[in-house]
Amino acid sequence: MRGILPLVIGAVPFGIIFGTLASGSGLSAAGAMGMSVFVFAGSSQFIALGLLASGTAIPLVIVTTIVVNVRHLLYSISMMPHLRHDSLAWKLLLSFWLTDENFAVAIARYNQADSSPHKHWYSLGAGVLMYSNWLLCTGLGITLGQQIPTNLGLDFAMAVTFIGMVIPYVVTRPMGIAVGVAGSVALLAHGLPHQLGLMVASLVGILAGAIAESFQPPTVRPSSSD
Repeated sequence: MRGILPLVIGAVPFGIIFGTLASGSGLSAAGAMGMSVFVFAGSSQFIALGLLASGTAIPLVIVTTIVVNVRHLLYSISMMPHLRHDSLAWKLLLSFWLTDENFAVAIARYNQADSSPHKHWYSLGAGVLMYSNWLLCTGLGITLGQQIPTNLGLDFAMAVTFIGMVIPYVVTRPMGIAVGVAGSVALLAHGLPHQLGLMVASLVGILAGAIAESFQPPTVRPSSSD
């Protein structure tokens, strides 16, 4: 919980804004709260809210939110080696709380060199705090959102939070190229409908990083006779 606290603080305005917009877009309080309880995916919730408010067909809403959350498959691939010895119950529990923020905190702990067998508890603590905060802030937005000015620019806090999550992990040239290309494409493709610009930017960034890594000189390992 202590490890994820800075990211939790950054998510506070994001959750309040969601609750505020949900209550003002025709979605019932129970529906807005239920979305946070059962979906727990900020970006997808905002996108779904906008699509529902514009009268988009439910199947398209579902498909769009699934596409937005495809990035979680990459998170899962990174987590699989660390969770292979845990029970199915632990895997199901941690998979529900595998948000961007929780992944950033958990994978850093898993990658530490110590041999602690209880690192899944660290991930659980981070997930519990972020989830509780998200529900609380959604509730505040639903109940008090109309009293909060909407022109404070609080939504920028989440952008800053994501920057803080990403930059510490950019430690190689291919990573830097992937981040730079993805960010540039996201800006250029911002006008695409249904937030498709984010998907295009992700795919192009991954491709650019993979190509850059293929040009990296191979690591020479010393032979056993050295």
